[in-house]
Amino acid sequence: MVTSSRQGQATTIVARPNYSSTWRNNLYVLLALCVPSLGAAIGFTFLGAWPILPFAGLELLALGSALYYVNWKLQYRQVITLSDDEVRIEKGHYFPRQCWQFQRETAGLNIIPERHPHDSPSLSLHNRTENVILGEFLTADDTRELIELLRREIRVDTHSASDKRAF
Repeated sequence: MVTSSRQGQATTIVARPNYSSTWRNNLYVLLALCVPSLGAAIGFTFLGAWPILPFAGLELLALGSALYYVNWKLQYRQVITLSDDEVRIEKGHYFPRQCWQFQRETAGLNIIPERHPHDSPSLSLHNRTENVILGEFLTADDTRELIELLRREIRVDTHSASDKRAF
């Protein structure tokens, strides 16, 4: 998902993965699965089949861990701030863990079209010394939207020919 906003002379573009469910909804699903699973495991424990209880607990722990991990991965953000004289890129989960600053006049955009119609175009922002890949987690439509937003603000240095697709 790509969103943009303008405050004064600065434009802020936020790119993040699409997610279908919130952490609260995931907890509801986990709770809905825990009640019958642990209920059956406790019932079998009273009947003497006690090894079922730890396995049911481990199964629910694994499911909860997987749901948490996926939710954490979907909190990833790339924030691109374009001001009059600089381009700032911040990447991270919940808060910026990596940050790059480029001078606006030396920043350029690299666009590599998709190799297959179902792929997304590749996009990176660079200056003379560094190259930062953008939107690698976005869908093809979201990547194209990000490209259009950045094209309005930054010059495109390289754009490969789109007729070189491999089918």
